[in-house]
Amino acid sequence: MTNTQDREISITRLIDAPRERVWEAFTNPDHLIKWWGPDGFTNTFEEISITPGGVWKFIMHGPDGIDYPNVIVFKEIKKPERISYTHGSGDEHEPTFESVIALDEQNGKTLVTLTAIFETPEERERNVKEVGAIEGGKQTLGRLADYVSQM
Repeated sequence: MTNTQDREISITRLIDAPRERVWEAFTNPDHLIKWWGPDGFTNTFEEISITPGGVWKFIMHGPDGIDYPNVIVFKEIKKPERISYTHGSGDEHEPTFESVIALDEQNGKTLVTLTAIFETPEERERNVKEVGAIEGGKQTLGRLADYVSQM
């Protein structure tokens, strides 16, 4: 297996909810639309099929008024523990990256690990500095934690 450490971002959070509930929040579009993305973001889902080979096209509406197109193509859906996918903007000239969502049961709570693997260390660094990928990931998991506590 290739070492991807210099190209990846990995963010974890222990969520005070059972894994099945967290899985539902990630895989049911009625839940996903209510919490996905960093603080202040909302989404418009254009298409969503959370199945292997399925596509999720959506627009993230930033608090700055800018719309960010996203296209996810699901590779693996392994209920209730793993989702892997390719994530991009839908622009063939823009780079994509691989992502994995891992859900690990821990005494009635769920350890969520989001991992993004970029094509190059430079692309990883650009996403950290220009896109705020680490802080955005932490905020997204914070929104997930808040949401599942109310489900």
